[in-house]
Amino acid sequence: MATMDANPDISNAPAPKASDTIHYEILSQRQLIWRKFRRHYVAVFCLYLLIVLYTIAIFAEFFAPYGAFQRHAGHLFAPPTPIRFVEEDGTVHLRPFVYGVSNELNTKTFQREYVEDTSEMYFIKFFAPGEPYKLLGFIDTDIHFVGVDEPGVYFPSGTDALGRDLFSRMLLGARTSLFVGLLGLALGFVLGLFFGGISGYYGGSVDTLIQRLIEFLQSLPTLPLWMALAALVPATWSPVQVYFGISLVLATVGWTGLARVVRGKLISLREEDYVLAAKLSGVGEAAIITRHLLPGFTSYLIVNLTLAIPGMILGETALSFLGLGIRPPAVSLGTLLQDAQNVQTVTLNPWLLIPGGLVMIIVIAFNFLGDGLRDAADPYKHT
Repeated sequence: MATMDANPDISNAPAPKASDTIHYEILSQRQLIWRKFRRHYVAVFCLYLLIVLYTIAIFAEFFAPYGAFQRHAGHLFAPPTPIRFVEEDGTVHLRPFVYGVSNELNTKTFQREYVEDTSEMYFIKFFAPGEPYKLLGFIDTDIHFVGVDEPGVYFPSGTDALGRDLFSRMLLGARTSLFVGLLGLALGFVLGLFFGGISGYYGGSVDTLIQRLIEFLQSLPTLPLWMALAALVPATWSPVQVYFGISLVLATVGWTGLARVVRGKLISLREEDYVLAAKLSGVGEAAIITRHLLPGFTSYLIVNLTLAIPGMILGETALSFLGLGIRPPAVSLGTLLQDAQNVQTVTLNPWLLIPGGLVMIIVIAFNFLGDGLRDAADPYKHT
């Protein structure tokens, strides 16, 4: 009977192949979050969409066919201009064009109607000259991304009661609404971190006082409170002053939810060993909060910022829509929607609701982006 060798000679064992070697990749937390986020395709699409929207908003004067206050007296409440590639006789063009438009009175309804004049054809040009403006506030130019030769007109979203191009005003209004939300959010973010950090780290009477203040602010109805604070903005203020005033109004009650979460996180982290080690090393309390405690839940703070921006944008839009926010002649998505308050006007000119559609797109994009970041930052969620 054969016996087994208790100490087999392994010197003759074949060496492992290079292909059998297992490679391990060490990733940082940021790299792990980005890898998981890329698998959330809707969130990635919304991220790129928001980047495009912010880029267009920054260079709004360039992408707008006309100036925000340029009037076309012969085209009041003109519908959106259709873009064509095929003429009435069937001729196909590779370049898009628009027909001339004439304003006629309908003798049956006694309403002004716009009729295309097929005898006049105007090709849409890229980088076309138009109304002069200052790009980024200091570069003098008159080049617009698209345009048509005069006397042709091109209104992608129609015109308003004064004959102003709604698409151009919508781009300029989007810039105001998008950045008002960011400014108000930044102020609210700082307030939330400050009061939440103090409340969660020190506790005691300071915690009690701050929590009672938060509960009082949260018990107030948000929209009426914003309306009351916005009404305090003097009517003599310039649009820039109103801009910063609305940002302060939006930040007034926007920090309470973040402060509550920061407080809870700090209460759970302040007794950790590394915090005690920092105290024994002589690190100051402010440094412990900012360098050791807050970075422990940075991913949550990023998600909170992303999900809070739509609330700020909707707040500015609602206040401006009610006439308590940014006022004309300044342009925002809220001021553009003021024209949609009249049901009869909207029935006859439904394109005046297009700015509301842009608001919906922005809010939905931010919500999907926030959902993707939340899933990517969750250490217990595997994708």
